[in-house]
Amino acid sequence: LRGREAERIRQRRRQIERERDQLDEFASIVSHDLKNPLHTAKGHLELLREECDSPHIATIATAHDRMDTIVEDTLALARAGQEIGDTEPVELASVADTSWETIEASDSTLHVEGTRTIDADRSSLQQLFDTLFRNAVEHAGPDATVRVGVLEDDAGFYVEDDGPGLPEPELGDVFESGYPTAAEKPGVGLRIVGTIVDAHGWEITATDSADGGARFEVTGVEPTV
Repeated sequence: LRGREAERIRQRRRQIERERDQLDEFASIVSHDLKNPLHTAKGHLELLREECDSPHIATIATAHDRMDTIVEDTLALARAGQEIGDTEPVELASVADTSWETIEASDSTLHVEGTRTIDADRSSLQQLFDTLFRNAVEHAGPDATVRVGVLEDDAGFYVEDDGPGLPEPELGDVFESGYPTAAEKPGVGLRIVGTIVDAHGWEITATDSADGGARFEVTGVEPTV
């Protein structure tokens, strides 16, 4: 069984590498072919702002900012796959606590209800927690309660919140690029989470928490010996 599982993980990682190369090429095109003309457009908009006062200027500036976000999100998605480096024994609670300190959630609360040591790329694992924590705070509100723990069968871990949860028909779509984030703006945050999980050979599913909020379960995680 262990041999078949190891081979499955190797095949999955080879597939991820091919997808990563394709994404890297796409990100390069986005970066070079969109960033430069976008900067030019923003520069001319500032000149226009000095010459006249039009309500259309603010609309154009908002469109430019949205384009900037799309470019940066695309590059972040590419980096999420590229930055899976050497793995090492990592303690879940430690990474979760460090991640929580970096997000703006002064009125929210993190509860770590269990921990374990797993084999992972520490930086990518922290990015995973960063994204899931921000997603929880954005959707559950500024006073959200977020929980991290180990799954009962010890095959992985979960992150959940007490927010409004995810609509049942959309549970399978949240890791696709363009799934609406807070304020109904399409983003790639959860797609980045999916990329990090895939690169480790794990799996992730979205479901409901006991409080009715969103719950993300990461499985296929081997504990360190």
